[in-house]
Amino acid sequence: MKIGIIGAGAIGSTLARRLSRRGHDVRIANSRGPETIRDEALSTGARAVAVSEVADAVEVLIVSVPMNRNADIAEYVRAAPASAVIIDTSNYYPMRDGRMAALDEGQVETVWLSELFGRPVVKAWNAITAQSFDAKSTEAGDPHRVAIPVAADRDADREVAISLVEDTGFAGFDAGTLAGSWRQQPGAPVYCTDRSPTDIATWLAAADKDRVPQRRDLAMDVIGDYIDAGGIVDGNFLVSINRACYA
Repeated sequence: MKIGIIGAGAIGSTLARRLSRRGHDVRIANSRGPETIRDEALSTGARAVAVSEVADAVEVLIVSVPMNRNADIAEYVRAAPASAVIIDTSNYYPMRDGRMAALDEGQVETVWLSELFGRPVVKAWNAITAQSFDAKSTEAGDPHRVAIPVAADRDADREVAISLVEDTGFAGFDAGTLAGSWRQQPGAPVYCTDRSPTDIATWLAAADKDRVPQRRDLAMDVIGDYIDAGGIVDGNFLVSINRACYA
């Protein structure tokens, strides 16, 4: 497939490597110019291009920038072909003190982001740490394979995204529509907890919308205290803390 990636951070760079290794025609861009994209992202055949060119004639466009930067790159997303599948890897952060109504019916995702980009979006690769994404890729059938939830409002879009998740070395899991995508956001039991294909459905169902913000903040407090005490944060530590706080 012809795939464009906007964002050359840890997730975007790993996507470029994994997808081009699987034979996809991948181009990657960031806001600073193609000359700033690290060689590692291009090591398996992906090409660095200007952000104004990244969406030309693509079949899939993956947006891998922080949620608060989506408005900055929206014009380039809107330039993608109308038939292109748009996949977003960013996270929104649910509010505290019972103010979860803003997330009802997937308001942040299906309304704000889809309106911003001018088309439906798929949510994928947001619920895994950069460390796990880099280190835990396996072949299909591996008993230790990690599952990644994929949410979308159009079945065909979701199927494409699940297939690409599989190409990156993880088990793509159908997480339903974007209205329920809060179940794979920070504070939810599947968020950066490396669930297996056999138990991810159980943990998605276990998410409690009213408790998600508090659990997210609890994990952040624990991690912050650990760093302040001189602790070294690695991928395994993050997964362990998230599992303890989000369950």
